[in-house]
Amino acid sequence: MNIIMRKHVENLGNFGDVVRVAEGYARNYLIPRGLAVVASPANIGQLNAEKEAFVRKEKLRKEKAEKYKAELDALKLSFAKKAGEDERLFGSVTSHDIEEAIKQKGFKVDKKEIILKEPIKTIGLHTVSIKLHPEVIANITIDVTKE
Repeated sequence: MNIIMRKHVENLGNFGDVVRVAEGYARNYLIPRGLAVVASPANIGQLNAEKEAFVRKEKLRKEKAEKYKAELDALKLSFAKKAGEDERLFGSVTSHDIEEAIKQKGFKVDKKEIILKEPIKTIGLHTVSIKLHPEVIANITIDVTKE
C-alpha cells in the first residue's frame, strides 16, 4: 500500500515522502496515529499545497535546534556515585539522571531525546548524544566520579 508521510517516522520516511508499506501497518498503526494518509490523487494535491509551509517551518525548527545544540555542546555534567575497586559503579547513570541534571542547569530536554544505548556503569568521561532534530545531534560530556 502506498502512503504519504504526514510526520517523520524513524527508519521509514519524512513529511511528504510517498512510501510503500504493508497494508496492516498502514491501516492499524500509521493512519490512526496521524502519521500518514493513503496516497490518493486528492491527498497528493493537498500535500503539494502544504509542503512549502512545512519546509519553511522545518527550516526554522532546524535553526533553533542548531542554536540549542551550541549551548548543549558546551555543557558538562558530573555525577558522584558509589563504586567498587574495579571502578564499576554499584548503580548506574541513566537517561533519567541525565535529564534531571540538564533540567537543573536550566535546559529543557526530553528523556526520549537522550541517546544512551545502555546506562553508564563505569567511572570516567563519557559522551552522550541528544537528538534535538532529525538532522541535529548535540553531544554532552558526562564525568562520573567515585563518591
